[in-house]
Amino acid sequence: MFDFESFDWESLLLKAGLVAAQIIGILIAFVIVRAIGNKLINRFFTKLTGKGDVTKGRALTLQTLSENVFSYALIFILVATIFNIFGLSVASLIAGAGIVGLAIGFGAQGLVSDVVTGFFLLLEKQIDVNDYVTVGSIDGIVESVGLRTTQLRSFDGTLNYIPNRDITTVSNHSRGNMQALVDIGVSYDEDIDKAIVVLQTACEKVAAENEMIIEGPDVIGVQAFGASDVTLRIIAKAKNGEQWAVERHLRKAIKEALDANDIEIPFPHQVNIHKNANIEETD
Repeated sequence: MFDFESFDWESLLLKAGLVAAQIIGILIAFVIVRAIGNKLINRFFTKLTGKGDVTKGRALTLQTLSENVFSYALIFILVATIFNIFGLSVASLIAGAGIVGLAIGFGAQGLVSDVVTGFFLLLEKQIDVNDYVTVGSIDGIVESVGLRTTQLRSFDGTLNYIPNRDITTVSNHSRGNMQALVDIGVSYDEDIDKAIVVLQTACEKVAAENEMIIEGPDVIGVQAFGASDVTLRIIAKAKNGEQWAVERHLRKAIKEALDANDIEIPFPHQVNIHKNANIEETD
């Protein structure tokens, strides 16, 4: 039977307090080292971006990945140190991790596939942070690229977490200049050559005002014949992510130019015909 009176409680409490103090000290050191490490990583990639060695998006991608790897390494060191405090061998920790890893390896094939796919996404520079991409049926701006998941922000604000193994096809819309395209319909009764001249003049004015335009805009001619209009197409090349703003600017300028030159933009009309009938009432 355990003898409570003869047990050295003072020594136990002293040892427990010492262990608690060591763990608290290690945790404080972990937080400080992690903060300093992340700050140094951030400074390093900011310096690279400033020198022009890498693009801003690529720097953000590698910075996030480096911070994650650094955190994982610190966590492993933290756990190993705590093992030493309790008198456990780090070798047993590694051996146990190997056994557990072998045991769950068959059930973690998806995780392994995520990591492998994520590695090649980063290695081949398929996507970077701030790129506008389409992954399957989801499109948006890349917010984070990790070894396990990729975060994609849709234009409605939804943040999508996509496992890397599900990324089979990537369409990156942020590599090179983008095309701005505007179709405008004019009435069949209008002079098409005059309309083209008016539109081209408006396009040249927009090009002089908008710094986001790289090439054009140009009226390339008749694109289609509609039920009540002739469609004219205008194209331009814009900087990445600015094509929608350029298209909006073009539409406004085109509408003002057509109105100023009395060129009709057809719109649907509805005609109601009322037939009046005289009805004689007899007693």
